[in-house]
Amino acid sequence: MLTLTDWRELSACRDSDPEVFFPIGTTGPAVGHIEKARAICTACSVREECLQYALETNQESGVWGGYPEEDRRRLRKRWLADRRRRRQEAERQAS
Repeated sequence: MLTLTDWRELSACRDSDPEVFFPIGTTGPAVGHIEKARAICTACSVREECLQYALETNQESGVWGGYPEEDRRRLRKRWLADRRRRRQEAERQAS
């Protein structure tokens, strides 16, 4: 099993230009960078681990696991709500 950061050694983006994954803004040239980053993520074997890391550590900038900032914010809200719901269910079952 991979640890929280071991997945980085296997990532498809490890040798990519950081500007592709951390564009400034979401319009103009940034759109091309985001599309390129997402294409790299699509072929990545550790995409899920990358996204999980971004959600768990609240990475606010960049493309992680194929999700740009705005998409990941929405995904993180759902992820947090799911996590909270599972925790509450576990607490109810334990009592």
